[in-house]
Amino acid sequence: MPDTALHDWNLAPKEAIALQKRLAGRVERADRLDPVRHLAGVDIGFEEDGAITRAAVVVLAWPPVASGEFEPATFEIVEQVVHREPTRMPYVPGLLSFREVPAALGAFEKLTTRPQLAMVDGQGIAHPRRIGVASHLGLWLDLPTIGVAKTRLCGRHEEPGPARGDWTPLVDGPDDETIGAVLRSRAKVKPIFVSPGHRVSLATAVDWVIRCLGRTKLPEPTRLADRLASRRDPRC
Repeated sequence: MPDTALHDWNLAPKEAIALQKRLAGRVERADRLDPVRHLAGVDIGFEEDGAITRAAVVVLAWPPVASGEFEPATFEIVEQVVHREPTRMPYVPGLLSFREVPAALGAFEKLTTRPQLAMVDGQGIAHPRRIGVASHLGLWLDLPTIGVAKTRLCGRHEEPGPARGDWTPLVDGPDDETIGAVLRSRAKVKPIFVSPGHRVSLATAVDWVIRCLGRTKLPEPTRLADRLASRRDPRC
């Protein structure tokens, strides 16, 4: 965790939007990564009808353990934590990071293992103001992050090819700015939306997500974090 806070969380929506516009210029879209030894998955859930935010972080060893010729690699879970705290902001479209990131920061504070890269269930720069949950979290932690979302928040795209690993650019704005990739993570299944969060390029983000795919639609880091955040993991 950085020694100093990035900003105050107690903001009205109008103030939060203005802050997003300022912070977006600080998001790094080029690669600045240390060698990856540990990779984190991050997901957020809610309890008590949204009154409590539940943040889950799963830290995995990299590289994964090789399996058989036709079997996906096995990821070793090094550490996993869950942090709960009162939800700070109601749901406001485009301001999800102000609702989710505070609890995610609390979860990272509980870790004893510092990951070199994190995959976050949510958007990176594929956001109307180019600072979704993954980008906002990456700025706070000064950590390379990748956004892996199940649905599109903004932008336009062609349909990616049918095979696993096929992808097409997600573009937005009058100049067709490329803000992410629409990735077919499993054959004949709806694609996922990958975008750089912070300190990661689009090409690197797509490469890491593909390398972390297992048997399911989601890459293993966010799949495992989703199990914790949604309380489907019996160990939690």
